[in-house]
Amino acid sequence: MHNSSQLKNEFIKRWVQGLHLYCSSKKEMNLLERKKKIKLSADIALASARNSATCWSKAIISKAKKDEGNTNLVNNLSRLESKLMYAHKKVTCHKRIRSKKILMRSCGVGKKMKPRHGSNLPTCVAKRLVKKRTQVLKRLVPGGESMDEYSIIKEALDYMLSLRVQVDVMKNLVNATTNLN
Repeated sequence: MHNSSQLKNEFIKRWVQGLHLYCSSKKEMNLLERKKKIKLSADIALASARNSATCWSKAIISKAKKDEGNTNLVNNLSRLESKLMYAHKKVTCHKRIRSKKILMRSCGVGKKMKPRHGSNLPTCVAKRLVKKRTQVLKRLVPGGESMDEYSIIKEALDYMLSLRVQVDVMKNLVNATTNLN
């Protein structure tokens, strides 16, 4: 895992590169277009700063690469083209676990958990809550749909730390520009 200051430095460097690319490509942008470009360049910069080391970063790069206008930005912000070519393919983390889940669903395993004779109702409720919260995490983390419970928690933690770095850098940028004015 990256050191926080290393990740900040990589993110800033790549984000500035991405913003320069967008500014040089089209001079006239309305506010909504500018907002989208800033967010997209920040997301791609954050994912490429992680060097495709996580499933969420691969998913962000893969999604951005599918859009025609972003290919140049993704290529310029990423170091290794071979990693990008891998990320451009469908993100397939934990294939075996996903296959096992499909098999369990087709066999009817894992349907509604009903307390059996002698089982503990609070345990059933707790398991159901954990399952629901895991499903929410899978929707929030890019590429999380294909992950198992352990991997999604690990990826979510890494994604939150990376988003924290992104927010810190953006706050510092706002503070710096406010102090200049």
